Parts: sequence; structure tokens; C-alpha cells
Amino acid sequence: MSMTFTGSTMEILDLLPDEIPEFQTLKKPPEKLWAIGDPGLLQRPKVSIVGTRRPGSYTQRYVRELAAALARRGVVVVSGAAMGVDALAHQGAGPSHTIAVVANGVDRRYPSINASLIESIEREGLVMSQFPPGMKATNWSFVVRNELVVALGEVLIIAEADEGSGSMRSAEYALRQGKELYVFPHRLGESEGTQRLLREGSALPIYDLEAFADRFGVVPKQDLERDDFFYFCQSYPTLDEAVVRFGERVFEAELEGKIVVENGRVRLA
Repeated sequence: MSMTFTGSTMEILDLLPDEIPEFQTLKKPPEKLWAIGDPGLLQRPKVSIVGTRRPGSYTQRYVRELAAALARRGVVVVSGAAMGVDALAHQGAGPSHTIAVVANGVDRRYPSINASLIESIEREGLVMSQFPPGMKATNWSFVVRNELVVALGEVLIIAEADEGSGSMRSAEYALRQGKELYVFPHRLGESEGTQRLLREGSALPIYDLEAFADRFGVVPKQDLERDDFFYFCQSYPTLDEAVVRFGERVFEAELEGKIVVENGRVRLA
């Protein structure tokens, strides 16, 4: 099966749920799966990152940096392609190091604000769904989607969440599945959902991004030899931030094909 977007054709793959070990621990594994992209990413180490659709600047920065740190170690970041933390996690990891599990058919790029991000994941990463092509997202399909996002990751990271949010439902899934649960530390009065998880001892805080990422492997030697400019670009900064810090080098790196500037942000090519 294939679909066409503005002149380009994407092949829709049928995946076999029985061949994905992470789904076999679910009480009710999906009966069918559809995907676009590289199913080989399912064979790599994976970490799930979720959170609010309206993250503060603190969360925005550290979600990108953590996702980039994991990607440098060959870890695939799994999230749900929603606005906010989901999109930041995909962006920080880069499209070739991410899996987007969506709450609609894979022939729909939803939400539309993330359409270009989802397209890049289709081309370089993996977009997958248990819902058939043509299906629109519904309130209940987001809930079902969240369980698959949690199941795929070795651990679940909730970057920021309020009480009663979908991310807190994801926390319930993680605890039920016996997954380790991690959160970012926040100030009093912020992210009340993750604050409660810490108080109850259900989650552990992440204080050092690199130390946390080191649990999943070391940075390849060629990356260690890169200078501060390339490490900075891994965090998906805005073009203005990059120019303020590194000046003309940003434009030189773009001309050399070492970085890509899209939607006002910089990422490594």
C-alpha cells in the first residue's frame, strides 16, 4: 500500500505485532500495525519521552538536550508526535533516531502544526500506528496510543505533567508494565503530576542528562572529537541562538552541509 503527499509517494508497511517483543507483555497487544519508514529502528535500544503540550522554557531546553544525548549513544527516542514535549523529543533526537506512535492512521499527518516534523520522521525514522489508514484521532485513540509509546521504551521519562493529564495515565501504564519511571525536577508549584510521582517514590529524578544517557552506552569516538559547536547544534537551538553564540560559523557549516536550518531551528545534517 502507498500514499501520495504533494507528488511524493510513501509506502505503508504492515508490521506484525507478534514480532515486536515489547508488545507481548501488554494485556491486550495490538492486532495489527501500520507504519511508514524504517522498521529497523524497532531493533535498537529505545527510551520513551512524553509530557505536556505546553512545556515551559526549562522543559523545552532539557527535553531537546536529553533526546540529543540519547541519540548520540544510538538510542531511539519514542514519543507520540503531539505538540509540546512529544515534538521536542523527536526534534532533539533527530528524525533518523526517533519513532512516532500516532493516534490516527499513518496516512494522516496530525496535528497539522507538526506535519513537516512527521514527514521528516516518515523519511528517516519510523511512524507507526495500530489504527488503520484513514482513521482520524479521537479522545480514546490517544489513550490507547499512549500505552504503545510506554511499551516500546526500556524506561519512560515524563518531562513535565499536570495532575489528570494524559502523561499521568502514561505513568500508570509504565508502573503497571514494571517500567522504570523518570522525571525532571521542577520548582514548587510546577508540574504537579511529576512532583507527586517523586513524593510517592514512583519516579526517580534526572539531575544529570549525560550521566543518565550513559546508562545506555557511550558516545562514539568521532562524536567525542567534535567541538562545542556541534554539541550545541545537537540541542536543536534556534538560528538566532546559534548565530549569537557562534556567528559566521553557523552559515559556513550550513554551506558545507554539516547542519540544516529549518523552521527557524538548527540541527545536524
